[in-house]
Amino acid sequence: MAPTNDHPGEQGAQDPIRLLAIRDEPLSLDEVFRAVGDDAAGGTAFFVGTVRNHDGGADVDALGYSGHPSAEAEMRRVAEKVVADYPVRALAAVHRVGDLRIGDLAVVVAVACPHRSEAFEACRKLIDDLKHEVPIWKHQTFSDGSQEWVGAC
Repeated sequence: MAPTNDHPGEQGAQDPIRLLAIRDEPLSLDEVFRAVGDDAAGGTAFFVGTVRNHDGGADVDALGYSGHPSAEAEMRRVAEKVVADYPVRALAAVHRVGDLRIGDLAVVVAVACPHRSEAFEACRKLIDDLKHEVPIWKHQTFSDGSQEWVGAC
């Protein structure tokens, strides 16, 4: 599903990948929203992943993310594939590393496309592929003292 550029307003010289980052500081929804603003986009879809207080039936007390040095390059590769497969006007993805608290933002992705259905599909593809392909690992500590490492986001 490549961009058609049927209307001159759909043509853009700017790289649609507007923001990609792995950060050890709190994430900003406003920053991501500003990054994907595009006058030719009729639909913008977001996914916000937050730290929850449980997993697999156990209470989570602490959580940390660690990223491989190649994680940001892999994030770009995933983003480029989404841009190639969908009519993306703008795309942004940021992931947190380090120690997080319950309720903290862990990942924020957004995609702007000419139409809402494309934006939803592209956003879903982006977060699913980031989760499965970018080398970021989650370390959870449970209230019973046990711990668990979970691969890729």
